Amino acid sequence: MERPWNRFVEQLRQWQQLGKTLILSFASQRSRRKFLALAMQDGLSFAEELNPGCPGLYALISPWRQGAELPWANTLALGEDVIQPRRERRRVKSRAFTGLERYDGLKPGDHLVHRDFGIGRFEGLHNLKLGDYHADFLLLIYADDAKFYLPVDRLSLVQRFKGADGLVPPLDKLGGSSWQTSKSRAQKAVEQIAQDLVEMYAWRRLAKGYSYGPVNELLSEFEASFGFEETPDQARAIEDVLDDMDRPEAMDRLVCGDVGFGKTEVALRAAFRAAAAGKQVALLCPTTVLAEQHYKTFNNRLSGFGLNVGLLSRFVSRKEQQAVLDKAGKGMIDVLIGTHRLLSGDVKLPNLSLLILDEEQRFGVRHKEKLKQFRKNIDVLTLSATPIPRTLQLSIAGLRGLSIIETAPPERKPVLSSVVKREDDLLAGVIARELERDGQVFWVHNRVQGIERIVDYVQKLAPAAKIGLAHGQMPERQLEESMRRFWNGETQILVCTAIVESGLDFPRANTLVVDGAQMFGLGQLYQLRGRVGRSDRQAYAVFVAPQEISGKAGQFRAFRERLRVILDMDYLGAGFHVAMEDLRIRGAGNILGEAQSGHMARVGLELYLEMLEDAVNRLRGDKQLEVKETELSIAVPALIPANYIADSGERLNYYKALSSAPDARSQQDVELEIRDRYGPLPEELVNFISILGLKRFLSQLQVVKADIFENRVKLVWMAASHALDPEQFVQWVASRPERARVLSQNALEYALDMSLPLSERLLAVCNDMRGLLSGGHG
Repeated sequence: MERPWNRFVEQLRQWQQLGKTLILSFASQRSRRKFLALAMQDGLSFAEELNPGCPGLYALISPWRQGAELPWANTLALGEDVIQPRRERRRVKSRAFTGLERYDGLKPGDHLVHRDFGIGRFEGLHNLKLGDYHADFLLLIYADDAKFYLPVDRLSLVQRFKGADGLVPPLDKLGGSSWQTSKSRAQKAVEQIAQDLVEMYAWRRLAKGYSYGPVNELLSEFEASFGFEETPDQARAIEDVLDDMDRPEAMDRLVCGDVGFGKTEVALRAAFRAAAAGKQVALLCPTTVLAEQHYKTFNNRLSGFGLNVGLLSRFVSRKEQQAVLDKAGKGMIDVLIGTHRLLSGDVKLPNLSLLILDEEQRFGVRHKEKLKQFRKNIDVLTLSATPIPRTLQLSIAGLRGLSIIETAPPERKPVLSSVVKREDDLLAGVIARELERDGQVFWVHNRVQGIERIVDYVQKLAPAAKIGLAHGQMPERQLEESMRRFWNGETQILVCTAIVESGLDFPRANTLVVDGAQMFGLGQLYQLRGRVGRSDRQAYAVFVAPQEISGKAGQFRAFRERLRVILDMDYLGAGFHVAMEDLRIRGAGNILGEAQSGHMARVGLELYLEMLEDAVNRLRGDKQLEVKETELSIAVPALIPANYIADSGERLNYYKALSSAPDARSQQDVELEIRDRYGPLPEELVNFISILGLKRFLSQLQVVKADIFENRVKLVWMAASHALDPEQFVQWVASRPERARVLSQNALEYALDMSLPLSERLLAVCNDMRGLLSGGHG
């Protein structure tokens, strides 16, 4: 409801009118540029160089971070910590669904789960006329063709249904009892599994016994050395990680983002934060080639700040390894990067505080058992584009932090994907197209046995091309040389196994051929496709597969489903959604060995995981206030007009983001994003945002229903509400005879101030009623 940015802009204008000199100080060019872009939308202009003695608005780059008033010079100086204060991460628990983060790909016919009414079929976004005004609704079809129109302010109550592979769920009956019965059974079933989960992760709650100290200017300098502007998702992930590191308990966070979307920069910021405070960092990679690439990246970025980076892998000689081990044991290596070699008993890191795991799913069971001991009481950051299902389940269940990077870097294009039969002329044309533009080709074959024959076959398709070979059973020096030759452009085609799958960066390689695609899992196919398209060139992924797998109908159906997901999810940033689809394809029925597929198939994955989170929180002893959403009846113009955002899918996305925002600040972030993309907000949208703020306040006040009119609001409480102190309520009403009128024992009518715009009328309601909050909820 509150609009901090608007108030700040108004204050700036008042200072300007008073003839004051206002100096805003920013830590970097990037943060100043972001601020100036927003200020420009409100008609504010700032000079970027100080002109002493000339009053005005100035935006400078300097180390000043606080605020000060200089009355003798009629000057105010505000640092970045005042202008854009660093947020405290708030763990907000809502009893409603968090709902989808995105509605991309949602189409009529898809199934949604409503928390209270069960499974219905989505049939689009509809605009209906209610009295004198129009409003937008989601249409859900239930059993017996019953229609349910869901107001867009209640999108937090619905979620896309995900069940077992191929399951088409039956529609629930509106007003029936079967849905509540199914929910109750599922709730009972998760209690034991929640107990197991809590016991497993209980030690993560222990204090880690050290802190990194306050953030200093050195971190700002390191941030400025990043050669690009962070995407919004990337910036949010960095903030999540650094906030976790400042907490007394150990961090356990998963950062999920597409290949090339900036996970490495998140890891670099965390590593710098720890190493600059005198701690040691270990970065564990699944392959030697990826370890070497990370070593080069980290060494290039960190060495200029006096930090030492070491490498342990098969590519390092025994003599060099011993030298690295000696330095690490003495605390002289700040960041140690390597493969599972880091888990060996002779690796000593006396000041270790941060473990970074890249593509954790690639490590075997034996290595993961060692990791359980290795990671106790230290911060753990996991990076992945397609996390293993159990990892993702634990993240969603709230036992690990989860940050998702879905925003593509500028200039990136989705990889064009296709499935083809093995035809020599077609495949030769695919290779020729890439080589003609001086590019490179990955040809991936999943078996080492017979891979030399594949090299001969590819050579026949491209006789003039230079071809390299790479697989995990090659001698390490030979493998290293093959990879380096491809990196340097000395070979044009690399025939390889899935060793190229994880995190490797070859920006000139923009065509991928996956030979025998039916032999790969969904996560592998997605990761392989991410090897190409790392630049601004259009990239291509060709999956070569047979028309059928003889005698294995079930295996072929699963393969066709994997390819359908890959082809459907060709937009940038789809990695997290691929992992969610992987959960669905595998049935998502096994967490810690407890088969739950029957309950999950009935209520859907998201509601099942929400119940699991509830059970976990209860066992932890987390006391959460259960806040039931206020039901609104809106008789004022409040919606996103179609002439402002024409695409209905985009309107649905923003309805979702606004209605699910847990607090005023999150809602303001969405509002600023809309303004940045589409320009000044129309009145109807300002009204809608204000109504959502009022709704959030009324939910705290335990109002169950609110009717909003142009000139008044009508509020209804449950008969036995504990939110109001009866004596205080009577006194409050009596002191406002012209505004407040009691309609019944649990209903109130409040007259609005018609001299104000509607958004300000609603804000006035919140301000006037805030004193009614009791029990410490204000």
